[in-house]
Amino acid sequence: MILESVITCPSCGIAKAEIMQTDACQFFYDCTGCSTLLRPKPGDCCVFCSYGSVPCPPVQQQRSCRE
Repeated sequence: MILESVITCPSCGIAKAEIMQTDACQFFYDCTGCSTLLRPKPGDCCVFCSYGSVPCPPVQQQRSCRE
């Protein structure tokens, strides 16, 4: 399982590597470049699935984030 994902802000394009939690999904992320509060896109369970280079651990394991 990959725990590092690079989140790219759709507003300013800043990309930052972050370590994902294995026991919970992250629903909000504050961009370090422009302070935009990122939220998951419709149909995605978390910000890593929407804006990250790697989906969250539950999705990597083919589980729902809500389990």
